[in-house]
Amino acid sequence: MKKIIPHLWFEKNLKEITDFYLSVFPEAELSKKTELSDTPSGDVEMAALTIAGQELFLITAGPVFKFNEAISLMIYCESQAEIDYYWEKLSAVPEAEQCGWLKDKYGLSWQVVPAMMDTMMQNGTKEQIARLTQAFLQMKKFDIKKLTEAFQQ
Repeated sequence: MKKIIPHLWFEKNLKEITDFYLSVFPEAELSKKTELSDTPSGDVEMAALTIAGQELFLITAGPVFKFNEAISLMIYCESQAEIDYYWEKLSAVPEAEQCGWLKDKYGLSWQVVPAMMDTMMQNGTKEQIARLTQAFLQMKKFDIKKLTEAFQQ
């Protein structure tokens, strides 16, 4: 058992939610599913879902709490095709798109980012990092070619 597991509170429709994430992430697995009765939120459903090796615990317990951008799940992508794939599958709120961030149809925020950006941010000069930052601040969905060009100028 991992020591820290994100616990995500959704309003309803656990099966729909887990089916959606299982369809988006080909390597995802549903490992547990249970129900509790007579809680302060009424009857609730819970599930454990593993995506890319990261276990997530999901609960559907009513409209008491809502997601906001203070927390997001980051997807490191190796190619533009992978960025495009996750963007197309997950983005459901166009007005929430900014700097690689998107919001899915359940209100959960995701960051879809090229893995190579970490290397650029850690190893670049101050000027390279500044150009990279100015480039990505103008983007909704990240464009690896444009980010690389800005970094290498």
